[in-house]
Parts: sequence; structure tokens; C-alpha cells
Amino acid sequence: MASRVRKGGLRCPPWVAAAADTASWCVALSLVALLLVCSLGATTGGEQRAGVVVRGAALSERACEEIYVVAEGETLHSISDKCGDPYILEQNPHVHDPDDVFPGLVIKITPSKPR
Repeated sequence: MASRVRKGGLRCPPWVAAAADTASWCVALSLVALLLVCSLGATTGGEQRAGVVVRGAALSERACEEIYVVAEGETLHSISDKCGDPYILEQNPHVHDPDDVFPGLVIKITPSKPR
């Protein structure tokens, strides 16, 4: 029976190498399937609270918390006006271009005036 030389000089029978290859493929396919299932379960265009999806006007009426997730159609200017934070860019160095704001972007809000 032939044996394969593995990295590090260890020898293992061919069936062990085949089993390891099969196991690694199964794990990889399982991870891809898990990612696919998780992405299908995500809601789009709204925020989910206690099993209820909030969209449209209800989404724009939500409170400004310290950690804010940008919704569709929002700009840094509209968020600044709504939340009373004129220094959004200074507090969020990960936002390099104020025109490149997209839904799902997480930003820090520090309101300067109470709502």
C-alpha cells in the first residue's frame, strides 16, 4: 500500500488523506450554506423590532441613538438635521466621503440638542 508524504515529513495512508479532503469540503460547503441561509433571512429596506418590520415613515421617525444605522434614502445632512449632530464626519473617521453613505452603514451620533 502506497503512502503519501505530507508536509513536515509525516506519512499517512491514502485513505486518511482522502477522508481529510472530503471533510474539509463538507465543512466549506456547510459554511457557504449557512451564509446563504443567514443572508436570505435578513430583511431589506427596514428595521426589525420584536418581530415587526418597520419601513417608510415609521423608519424615519425612529429615535436617534448613539449608534445609528443609516436607512435607505438618508444622507449625512438629513441625519444631522434629524438627530441634531453637526459633527457626524468628525466623529466617524471610517466615513471618507460624505457622499458615499449607504443603507446599513453604522455611524456614531452625539446629539448637541435634545429631541
